[in-house]
Amino acid sequence: MTNTTFSPELRRRGMVFGGSALLILAAAGVAAYFVLSRNEIAIDTASISAPLIDLSPVMAGRLNAVYVNEGDTLVANTPVALVGTEVVKTKVTGLIVQVNNTIGAHIASGQSVVEMIDPAQLRVVGRIDETKGLAQIQVGDLVTFTVDAFGSRSFAGVIDEIAPTSNQSGIVFNISNQRQIQQFDIKARFDTSAYPQLKNGMSARMWVHTK
Repeated sequence: MTNTTFSPELRRRGMVFGGSALLILAAAGVAAYFVLSRNEIAIDTASISAPLIDLSPVMAGRLNAVYVNEGDTLVANTPVALVGTEVVKTKVTGLIVQVNNTIGAHIASGQSVVEMIDPAQLRVVGRIDETKGLAQIQVGDLVTFTVDAFGSRSFAGVIDEIAPTSNQSGIVFNISNQRQIQQFDIKARFDTSAYPQLKNGMSARMWVHTK
């Protein structure tokens, strides 16, 4: 077998070429990292949530009876309470999440006796600072999210609403030159039939994959 001996100059050039190749690969990896970072916005403060539906009497009266419990799933037009002589009923199919069981209490007109949600309206709702990528998020962007109760398991959704106004209830004046940072709610729908284990009120974290 013939042994091939490289000159010191060729060996030096090979080392330089190999080192350059490694630097190029490293640079490419860093570039890819930054591209992924720019296209992914993390929202640490999020939860699984659905709008509350208040069931209340038209007329004020005494709470004479309650027919449901928290956790009950009811169809539309089911009686839930008796206030005076008025039977309060569900408006849609949904899940009972809160009940006023104080029999004998005076209930004002429009005062909630029972609260429920429509599980089909569950969303993962994140709260994001206006300076941390809000301008890049659009309706239709894909979302992945985790739920604290299920560890690192990943779920998928799609942005379907960006709050038109901030969570700040009014303008706060400050003698400092630094403006107060506003926060906005970002809502993403998901397939509730595919994720029946997700419950109203669960804490979550979400990542928005912008285009």
